[in-house]
Amino acid sequence: MSVGDRSPAVKGQQKAEGSAPRAPAFLSSGSAFVILAFGDVQGVKEMNRPEYIQERDGALWLTEVESGHLKLNWRLKNVLHVERSPFQEIVIVDTETFGRALVLDGVVQTTEGDEFIYNEMISHVPLALHPNPKQVLVIGGGDGGAVRECLKYPSVERVDLVEIDEQVTSACRTYLPELAGQLDDPRVRTRFEDGVQYIKGVENQYDVIIVDSSDPIGPATVLFEEPFYRSVKAALRPGGIMVCQSESPLFYLPVLQNTRRVLNELFPVTRTYWAPVPTYPGALWTFTLGCLFDPFEDSGWTRRIREESTRHVTAELAEGSFALPAFVRRALGVVE
Repeated sequence: MSVGDRSPAVKGQQKAEGSAPRAPAFLSSGSAFVILAFGDVQGVKEMNRPEYIQERDGALWLTEVESGHLKLNWRLKNVLHVERSPFQEIVIVDTETFGRALVLDGVVQTTEGDEFIYNEMISHVPLALHPNPKQVLVIGGGDGGAVRECLKYPSVERVDLVEIDEQVTSACRTYLPELAGQLDDPRVRTRFEDGVQYIKGVENQYDVIIVDSSDPIGPATVLFEEPFYRSVKAALRPGGIMVCQSESPLFYLPVLQNTRRVLNELFPVTRTYWAPVPTYPGALWTFTLGCLFDPFEDSGWTRRIREESTRHVTAELAEGSFALPAFVRRALGVVE
């Protein structure tokens, strides 16, 4: 997950009181930007570092405010990069436990230590469910992790990445090449523009659409509402599949419920699956599919998982990820 995927407007109101809310990374904005880059921790100490990075007991700590009752502390080896784009503050840090991490507006988006779990789960499951995915769209995901996973499928001829914040992608190319290193593949077309507006102008073009969306706060609420997903549906080819991240059922169960409700109204087949993502509070994250056909009629779909190239997903794990915890099943009112 990247580029505004976890909005600090939810995670503890980290903005100054009275300041305008930041737009999520693939929504438009018009603010100015300043770039600050630091080669070492001492440089950060001498200049204006983000307020959520403080020195305590001789070490640097990044404090992520999840809510009024929960804070997550990350001990840092180094702060590698700080800049402000027209959309958000972009920070790259090197953590003691999870390696390098992308931080947007004070919220950890992805880390070297566990990014493969999220990116594999949001990509491999829909790609394996589709019998022959050729054209893929990724909305958001400017770090390149989901694109990297899509390219592992030989049938994929093109991946369009629509990401509004070019500076996030540039920072990830420099500091997180394991994620962004495949963006130069000739099958990839990167468009730095508003994904919501882009999808409105597309019809019958993609086999798989991956919506790596931000939290439904402020302008991002449109990404969880029927008009947006109606546009996503229209952009799919016959037999197409879309997937979106649908938040933590521990912290944001209403978001998951609303996402499933909206997709139920639009798609003949919807399913929710989950994965453990240690970086995210609660470590339990969900994804929801909207399908124009029933891909589960093919009981052998998991054989298409590219296990030889994954670190997390296996055929057995992919199939088992649809076994939802009892409290989630009840909350969604599903019998699956």
